[in-house]
Amino acid sequence: MPSNQNLQEESIYNLIPQEKVIPPKPPRYESKFKETAKEEIKKVKQDHRTMGYAKEPVQKPTEYLKAHEKEPKLPEPQKTGRVNQPAKPSVPHPVKDRPLLGVKTNKNFISQNAVDTIMAVPRKPEKNFVDTRKGDKFKLEPSGLEPVYVKKKTFGTVPTYLIERNEERAKFKAEYEAYMQEYFKKGAMRTMSDGERDAILQGLKQNWDDLHHAFQSLSVSIDTLPKKMKKEKLESEMKALEKDIDLLQRHQLIYIAD
Repeated sequence: MPSNQNLQEESIYNLIPQEKVIPPKPPRYESKFKETAKEEIKKVKQDHRTMGYAKEPVQKPTEYLKAHEKEPKLPEPQKTGRVNQPAKPSVPHPVKDRPLLGVKTNKNFISQNAVDTIMAVPRKPEKNFVDTRKGDKFKLEPSGLEPVYVKKKTFGTVPTYLIERNEERAKFKAEYEAYMQEYFKKGAMRTMSDGERDAILQGLKQNWDDLHHAFQSLSVSIDTLPKKMKKEKLESEMKALEKDIDLLQRHQLIYIAD
């Protein structure tokens, strides 16, 4: 048999017909879960699940399809009518129920209408508003432009929950002041009264006004050392006064040691 090297090159041996070698087919693929799937299918199998009845029931010869047998049957008609409502009166007879003719009355309708008009209560004009140049008008009350809430009975009164909250706050403040007074009596301290606090605030504000006036009186050009020192001194004193004023305004209770 010629070698691979001879097959690749031109040779006389290539003219000899050779038998074709057919490789064997690989084994067919089978899932390893094949047996398990078969058992599961047998377990859940039911009659006429997908392919109809296991045994199709055969009808008797006398049970053949008759005419109009598969048409839908309507329910039996019921009596219709009004429930718990009296019947309307019949139409009057054109001869028997003819109204009386020629009946006259002595009532003066002109004077009666005048009296009714005089005694009638004048009608209140409707409140409308116009929002277009064509004169389209709409009612004012449902529009939200009129304060309807002021007509309520409870308008202007303090709500109940606010009254209760203020009472609780005043009670708590009184208890706290009583406790603090008793506590500071032992330490020889007292609270500053409102008059003293107002007097100190007025004095501090007056001092700040004086310093501010002096600050505004400074020259525009500060080019010497004494002028700079004076300006810095006024600014520092004004900041200190502002700090003291803010402290007194923020705290309502201030304790002083005698």
